[in-house]
Amino acid sequence: MAIQLLRDFAMTSVSGRIAPLPVVDPLGPLADLPGTWVGTGFNQIWRPFHGSQDRFLELNETMETFQVDEIPGDIPNRGLLQGDINVHGVRYLQQIQDVHVLGPNGKPAGIHIEPGIWLSIPLTANPQDAPTVARMAGIPHGTTLVAQGSALPVINAAPPIAPASITPFTIAPPHTPVPFPETNLGIATTFRTPSADIPRVTQAMVNNPNIVLTDGLAGKNVIATTTLKVSTAPLNPPSTGGGTSNIAFLQGAAGGPNAQSVQVDATFWIETIKEATGATKLQLQYTQTVLLNFNGLSWPHVSVATLIKQ
Repeated sequence: MAIQLLRDFAMTSVSGRIAPLPVVDPLGPLADLPGTWVGTGFNQIWRPFHGSQDRFLELNETMETFQVDEIPGDIPNRGLLQGDINVHGVRYLQQIQDVHVLGPNGKPAGIHIEPGIWLSIPLTANPQDAPTVARMAGIPHGTTLVAQGSALPVINAAPPIAPASITPFTIAPPHTPVPFPETNLGIATTFRTPSADIPRVTQAMVNNPNIVLTDGLAGKNVIATTTLKVSTAPLNPPSTGGGTSNIAFLQGAAGGPNAQSVQVDATFWIETIKEATGATKLQLQYTQTVLLNFNGLSWPHVSVATLIKQ
């Protein structure tokens, strides 16, 4: 099942008979997350550059381990404007490395490490929110985030995956797109990752990083998909929470910021795949866009991955 809603059974009497009574898993749409997920992905980030121009386009073919553990028991939140609620959650550690580039220790270079928590939050009266999910994360560059959103209804098919873009745009409205030549792999430049470090990266991947996800679905029989959609911007205004916080260096001073993370939008898909043998396995896919603000523009940092539960 894409969402493991039934973990235990209680017993009750029905017309003099004993019948099983399903017990809802308190993790709700997060119930399939605990475990170890391993796979590969693609990372694109515009880095600020202190030199002859303001930007460098880093591209990485990635490998990833996503370790998730359930937080046992209720997590009570005390209410003033309404009664107390119990939330439930998982803690995780995400580790991403470059497939081709080695670090100083001779091992695959580390790109990203992220400890965090996912929460399943029940319906609330104040604020008037339907059940939500939230992701809390800490990034070693000096950013923390809370991204809240919802789990969409389960579909019995592969997810629809919209395109993603890394084209920068003006911070001020109307957010006019500002393309740069570094995104064209046919144009030689010293301000993009060397081609030897990204042998399998294509122009189609740079144009739309989410094509890596659709390729990860090719030939697979997806029979159920749970979708978790979260953002640091309100998805359910005005009540849904979220936001980012950055260290002083990222915020900068006069003429800043150096590179301030101002918004995170992410969609995670937990997919149940039926194999030819009739057995099933779980696949986790995600696409995430982080907006980095510097030098008058918002620069999309897009990362995607396809992981299999071990």
